[in-house]
Amino acid sequence: MTLLPANYKYRRTKGTSLTGGKKMGLVYAEIEVSNLEDLILNRHGILPDSEIRLVKTKALVDCGALDLVINEELRQRLDLPSLGRRAVKLADEIVLEFEMVGPVQVSFENRRTTVNALVIPQADEILLGAIPMVGLDVFIDPARERLIVNPESPELPMSKLKRVA
Repeated sequence: MTLLPANYKYRRTKGTSLTGGKKMGLVYAEIEVSNLEDLILNRHGILPDSEIRLVKTKALVDCGALDLVINEELRQRLDLPSLGRRAVKLADEIVLEFEMVGPVQVSFENRRTTVNALVIPQADEILLGAIPMVGLDVFIDPARERLIVNPESPELPMSKLKRVA
């Protein structure tokens, strides 16, 4: 059963998006994607800071997608090794196979996480899916159409675990 407000018939609404409800508002975020192998070599003093391969880019945030999606250009710039192939079901139910590469470190504001990435060669946009979002402990702020760090844990990312005896 759905409960409606008493003034339901008379309420005017333009939707929740900044586009006035006329079209879906898209959320983008500035992220940094780094070659994790470079970061490890740097930590061990083998690779200088200036040689770490990283790219700062604008990513479309999509909690309906699971993975980080990059294009072939970004894969080449980061020189990411292949980890095999993965089947992907698109929104129109078509199943395609794409190459999985990595690992990469994804950074947003004061957060970072490690994930693998799907390479869709001709992708116009980088896509930040649910798995890296959970690792970063970030949320979509739909009212302002932006990505934000978890307000309950602004200093550190927070994970949830079942209590272990």
